[in-house]
Amino acid sequence: MTAPSYPLWEQHCCLPLQPSASIGELLRYRRPAGSYLSVNVGYAPQSLAEATGIAESFRDQAREYDAVEPIATLADVDAVRAGGGIALAFDLEDSNPLDGDPANLAHFYRLGVRSMLPTYNHANAAGCGCLDATDTGLTGYGRDLVREMNAVGMMVDGSHCSVRTGLDLAETTTRPMIYSHSNLRRLWEHPRNITDEQARTCAETGGVIGINGVGIFLGVNGPDDHARRLSAMADHIEAAVDLVGVEHVGIGSDYSFDHEDFLVEIATHSESFSAAYTAWGPLQWVPPEDTLTLDRVLRERGFDEPAIEAVYGGNFARVAAQVWSTGG
Repeated sequence: MTAPSYPLWEQHCCLPLQPSASIGELLRYRRPAGSYLSVNVGYAPQSLAEATGIAESFRDQAREYDAVEPIATLADVDAVRAGGGIALAFDLEDSNPLDGDPANLAHFYRLGVRSMLPTYNHANAAGCGCLDATDTGLTGYGRDLVREMNAVGMMVDGSHCSVRTGLDLAETTTRPMIYSHSNLRRLWEHPRNITDEQARTCAETGGVIGINGVGIFLGVNGPDDHARRLSAMADHIEAAVDLVGVEHVGIGSDYSFDHEDFLVEIATHSESFSAAYTAWGPLQWVPPEDTLTLDRVLRERGFDEPAIEAVYGGNFARVAAQVWSTGG
């Protein structure tokens, strides 16, 4: 008997952060049951104008592809995926593109941004990052951002934030929060991975942890370690399920379609990174083609069908229904 195929909810992946970048590579995530993709449109170096230009370009390009459709509502996601297409939304990996004004969250929501993390690796006006030596947590401005995200209908994301900032996000939000693309520190000690306390407090909000496929965050970064990397991704899914329950685990592979560009980005914007990103050689990722096989991997590990469906997309869809429904 043929195994069921479930729609994928991919909570975070990356194209080159340029309006000229082609979205055609996103078709690699297409599957018969449909997919939802959240694509990054800006982080710490981008301004309001720059992130806006990237999002507008990606939306405009979607008209060229029958399979890719920008979405506004969860009903849109369901309709696109029911036809085997790719439902396209965006995320921000730092609050800097807001240009210091929380009111700009509504602007980005209208462009299709459905999640934002306040800080990227290092401290800014909103809070601290995971690479900061001193962790003072979320600032007053950061708490204002959380309240405005709750009001607009945008997911509060703790990935790349410091431990204290992540815990403060869970304490401040009145809606489920997420870690869109974060692995577990209990399996691999890396500052970008989250602690058990972070995972539990996220789950207590009703939220979801999206496991990523980045080699340095999995502890498997060899260029030829493709199978081991996918297996390590499944290890983190299993460990997260054991820690917080299957209803709080999803997928946010963090796949970078711009490998070379991203390595240049690390060199060019070294203030946003550290040796924790370069100590194991050039970064490696689990590609879309392998992410699309995770349902089979989980089935082989004894996950039942409801659990696979939940991890593959049902859990993030549930959070979207609880958060996006606030409007925007």
